[in-house]
Amino acid sequence: MTQAERDRLVALKKAKKKLITQKQAAEEIGVTERQVRRLLRKLRRKGDQAVIHELRGRASNRRLSAEVEQRAIPILSDPVYRGFGPTLASEYLHKLHQITVSKETLRHWMAKAGLWRAGHVRVVAVHQWRPRRSRCGELVQWDTSTHDWDRPEMPPTQIERAWRELNAVWIPAHSPQAKGRVERQFSTAQERLAVPAADPADAHRPLGKEHDLAAIPSHVEPRQVTNDYTVRYGGKVYQIDRRDVRTGMRKAWVRVEERLDGTITVQFQGRYVRVRRCEPHSG
Repeated sequence: MTQAERDRLVALKKAKKKLITQKQAAEEIGVTERQVRRLLRKLRRKGDQAVIHELRGRASNRRLSAEVEQRAIPILSDPVYRGFGPTLASEYLHKLHQITVSKETLRHWMAKAGLWRAGHVRVVAVHQWRPRRSRCGELVQWDTSTHDWDRPEMPPTQIERAWRELNAVWIPAHSPQAKGRVERQFSTAQERLAVPAADPADAHRPLGKEHDLAAIPSHVEPRQVTNDYTVRYGGKVYQIDRRDVRTGMRKAWVRVEERLDGTITVQFQGRYVRVRRCEPHSG
């Protein structure tokens, strides 16, 4: 069971015991009240297994290989494709890169990678304050950072990628109004901290084995392996150790991590490979 499924199960059990309303449970797990009622009925029938998707472990007949997605997304992350919608991106992938994928599948991939989002319907309505979070640890204020890896370069930003790898949701302050609320928050923080949370349960989650705190706060960029098994990054060339060369590595995309201590690591298909910096030729 994933952490998200465990969180959903906690909210459903609280709704079942009448500790919170179905509306509150729906807001907490991001679904409709109608879906909460369906899940509660399923919880009575199947117990904790109710929160696990029934298609877990079954491969879709229509699902393209992960290799195609891994090829397409780094290409579309290039600044030249910024602003492309799924339809236009699908055409360019087919025409220039010989990657054929439907626009609907590409829409899902691009949305997941933070490269595209649907246009919002304009609604004329007065602004309403977001309700206070019910538990300690549900929302953490992040004002600024002095680290370069926090600055946006291409979608998704480095901080958005890091939060996603921590299985946390980042809510950026895009508008001047939102930024103003952050600044005004400093004058009211002490007063708000004196108010006890509605729910005494602590929402902080422990780090899992999948959370690599050496890798996640790195500056991460995709790079393509050349025919001689080298990778270029930051104006330097890195040679992949012969012992780590694998079939299909040429022209493949790797994940380059520039760690906070300045070291460079390279990851191919989920595994780290040894690299050494190639010294420039003299003379």
